[in-house]
Amino acid sequence: MTTDPYYDDLETRSPEAREGALMARLPGLIAHAAAHAPGWARRLAGIDPRQVSSRKALAGLPVLRKSELKALQAAEPPFGGLTTVPTGRMGHVYLSPGPIFDPEGPGDDPFRSARALWAAGLRPGHVLQNCYSYHLTPGAWMTDLAARKLGCAVIPAGIGQTEQQIDVIRALRPDAYVGTPSFLRIIVEKARELGADIGSLQRAVVGAEALPPSLRSWFHAQGIATVLQTYGTADVGLIAYESEALDGMILDEELILEIVRPGTGEPVDDGEVGEVVVTSFNPTYPLIRFGTGDLSAVMSGTSPCGRTNVRIRGWMGRADQTCKVRGLFVHPGQVAEILARHPAVKRARLVITGEMANDAMTLRCEVDGGDDTLRSGLAESIRQVTKLRGEVAFVAPGALPNDGKVIEDARSYA
Repeated sequence: MTTDPYYDDLETRSPEAREGALMARLPGLIAHAAAHAPGWARRLAGIDPRQVSSRKALAGLPVLRKSELKALQAAEPPFGGLTTVPTGRMGHVYLSPGPIFDPEGPGDDPFRSARALWAAGLRPGHVLQNCYSYHLTPGAWMTDLAARKLGCAVIPAGIGQTEQQIDVIRALRPDAYVGTPSFLRIIVEKARELGADIGSLQRAVVGAEALPPSLRSWFHAQGIATVLQTYGTADVGLIAYESEALDGMILDEELILEIVRPGTGEPVDDGEVGEVVVTSFNPTYPLIRFGTGDLSAVMSGTSPCGRTNVRIRGWMGRADQTCKVRGLFVHPGQVAEILARHPAVKRARLVITGEMANDAMTLRCEVDGGDDTLRSGLAESIRQVTKLRGEVAFVAPGALPNDGKVIEDARSYA
């Protein structure tokens, strides 16, 4: 088994060499998108791709925000005119909350996640228990395809069925868990309750939700020696990942990163918090200045692990009011959809609480009175619209703050 800590030589090249290579590829990406994707042809009309070979020139192009995708796809199904090949030539087509359709790019690691697994110590011959969802969303496939490229075996466990998951771990002795940190915590606690030996799990690669330092420490105390985070989106794939240095998240080698002032396309100074905007060289689904809606900041210097790419501080919240709860995004528009079904509610705020990845949602509703019928109806609407369970609390008219918020993230990340 190889002991090389780096996935390839790209990870340790000089920052100047990396920047030069990315900028040299940029005009070709823009020309390809404009020539083969009608949506991009419209967005890039009047742009000479040959002139876009620097960060300054790139910053002059419009930002395509994730929040725009739903409307673009509705106007020009299924991908808003942003893909360069017909649907029938794609390996997989996914559906993310929104709903938003996500096309899969070419190759045996289309989301480029193998790099993150390698950084976490996964090598050929290891066995992974993949506990991301395999149902419609690309979450599980991002890891599944990457792990198989590395030469690992994958147990397609999916989500839920905690006791059955534990039975599988006991029988197959996987080396690593991949999934959300909250579900790993549930598995560990249930195994402890049952007296089940899941000690084969020495590594965990987690994502799709926050990993508070306290929860990472808790996993270490339970015997899971390595717990590292990845950060990515269904549209882009892997954006950044942790190494065992645990000093920021390292940018993937196939992306150009900008941090911009939220609501604008203006890059901010290094160290300043802003919206994560990336340009991806996916030939099937080129994304040029794609605004993720996530907040982060660039860190100074390079990682002590020897990888030389830019580091970011990880996920620091949303530029809009969208929140991720138990691996799923909850949008302000979904709150509006719930309220449209229940005209008795004058105003509402969805409050997300919890700690150590134990999220809870409560829809606080301003109503005159309110009864069990309305409460149960609202709870059912929450489940139908968000695909998550939530509580309902009634408050008097005028009790909610008049600050424009419809979603409040009140979770503890200590």
